[in-house]
Amino acid sequence: MYRITGILLDSIGTILIAYMTLQVHHRVKEEHKIDQKVFVTMKREQFLGILGILLVAIGTILEVISD
Repeated sequence: MYRITGILLDSIGTILIAYMTLQVHHRVKEEHKIDQKVFVTMKREQFLGILGILLVAIGTILEVISD
């Protein structure tokens, strides 16, 4: 059970980190500048990135303890 949960959390975390990175790049590409709107978006996406990193870490720990 821990192994499957670990794999799922790791996958969700990786997808969140990738999504956050792509969104930041997309916003800067569309705006061609970094203004207050972009900073607000980046702060929100920073939260998603941190959440993703935590999920990857928890997923990895669950995979390790399941063996």
